[in-house]
Amino acid sequence: MWTSRNHRPARSQSQEFLREKGLMAPGKRVGVIGTLVWDVIYGRGHGTAPVEEWGGATYALSAFDAALPDDWQMVPLTKVGADLADRARAFLGTLEKVATDATPIEVSEPNNRVVLHYQSADRRCERLSGGVPAWSWLGLKPLLAGLDALYVNLISGFELDLETAQLIRAHFKGPIYCDLHSLLLAVQPDGMRTLRPLPNPAAWCRCFDFVQVNEDEMRMMARDPMGLAAVALSEGVSTLSVTMGPRGVVYFAAPGFERLSDLDRAHLQAARGAVRTELLPAAPSRNPIEGDPTGCGDVWGATYFSRLLAGEHIAEAMDAALVAAAKNVDHRGATGLARHLRGELSVK
Repeated sequence: MWTSRNHRPARSQSQEFLREKGLMAPGKRVGVIGTLVWDVIYGRGHGTAPVEEWGGATYALSAFDAALPDDWQMVPLTKVGADLADRARAFLGTLEKVATDATPIEVSEPNNRVVLHYQSADRRCERLSGGVPAWSWLGLKPLLAGLDALYVNLISGFELDLETAQLIRAHFKGPIYCDLHSLLLAVQPDGMRTLRPLPNPAAWCRCFDFVQVNEDEMRMMARDPMGLAAVALSEGVSTLSVTMGPRGVVYFAAPGFERLSDLDRAHLQAARGAVRTELLPAAPSRNPIEGDPTGCGDVWGATYFSRLLAGEHIAEAMDAALVAAAKNVDHRGATGLARHLRGELSVK
């Protein structure tokens, strides 16, 4: 069962009750669904030794830490394997805007690990190991209470199935952003990730207010960006963003949508005006040759959504996201990334 944006459920009274009783910190909260991954990266950086570092959702969490308004906190909704649980908690402890009552859920399965081999600045192959389980609706539902917005990054591609995504849409009132990411990747017997078509892309788009894909992922859903935009916007998506690495981002915005405050009334204007689209060039990085593009899409999306939550116009929010993605190229790994994105000195 699913519901469109036109039929948002009423906010649960549990959120107001917790705040009134002083059991929840003041301010607003964005939930972040994603997987913390331990990366081993070849082909990026000096020398021949691989770089080992946190990856996956840590890039988005770092970007939220840098870009969220001061009256917002983030709540990581993530599971971590027992083998890396202590390291994961230590990493989250370095971030300033993680809610004090938030903690990753430790599971007995080994944590997800990815070996990345870069063939060029924007082309790589990856091999996955580990087995952090997906969320069930019964496990996720109580964690959504008290959230004002939700960001979903399908890092492994298995965090949510379609039914769970539909139930989130049916029960969650706030805006929902989704980077479809590895949902478009299959896992071969040796762990290699390969592109795969997505069955029923319209049903997936229907679950979210904002959708992000890269070029390769887009082609697993439609022939071209215009084709995917027609599907996404017809299903209630307000902006579709297609990231294109060093060439920037092309976006499609529903008629009448300019900023987050338009979300609830966007459907009233759906029949008026034209879909807006624009190619935004990438911001320059200081070291494009030797830089590390890992996580740029995650930083872009989390920054864009953060600035929307701040009330900015989509043009301002996307400009800020492009600058953040360029800064990410100049920083290796996620350790210290939030400080780097804020323009502070980062010691790794």
